[in-house]
Amino acid sequence: MKIYTKTGDKGQTSLIGGTRVTKNHIRIEAYGTVDELNSWIGLLRDTVTDKNVNAILIEIQDRLFTIGSILATDPEKSKMKLPELHKEDIFKLEKEIDAIDAIVPPMKSFVLPGGHPIVSHCHIARCICRRAERCTIHLTEEFPVEEIVIQYLNRLSDYLFMLSRKLSHDLGAEEIPWKPRIQ
Repeated sequence: MKIYTKTGDKGQTSLIGGTRVTKNHIRIEAYGTVDELNSWIGLLRDTVTDKNVNAILIEIQDRLFTIGSILATDPEKSKMKLPELHKEDIFKLEKEIDAIDAIVPPMKSFVLPGGHPIVSHCHIARCICRRAERCTIHLTEEFPVEEIVIQYLNRLSDYLFMLSRKLSHDLGAEEIPWKPRIQ
């Protein structure tokens, strides 16, 4: 299989199912943002030493490939069997969020992103996850997308925020509270 096909040289690409769309189509933007998120999760996984967290991040990357394939498919034309998301995938994220919440100090204000490079990587992934969610919601304005995709992305951004708090806690990094300047 060649890596280059030259079929996209004029600014179009094919969806699963064969439909040709421009490379700036909202569907491409949505799954491209999920792909970007997956790469940041990979970077985060490469920097985190906690084996349990690494296993969860690998599972998340798998689910992001599933979401990417769902978003890259023209549901009216594709006959391909795709991987699926399940409610259990969301429940697993919620379980991890609850476990982290039990060990980190209670939040009394927003915290400024940062404190350690690993924590910063986590915050960047969280922001990209939110963008992927927004792009997917935008896509739903024109094309049907399974609700579970948006639910998973929403819960994943919550998990990434809580993971940033866990990493700060584990690394002894300072969480700087946001103190709004009100004059």
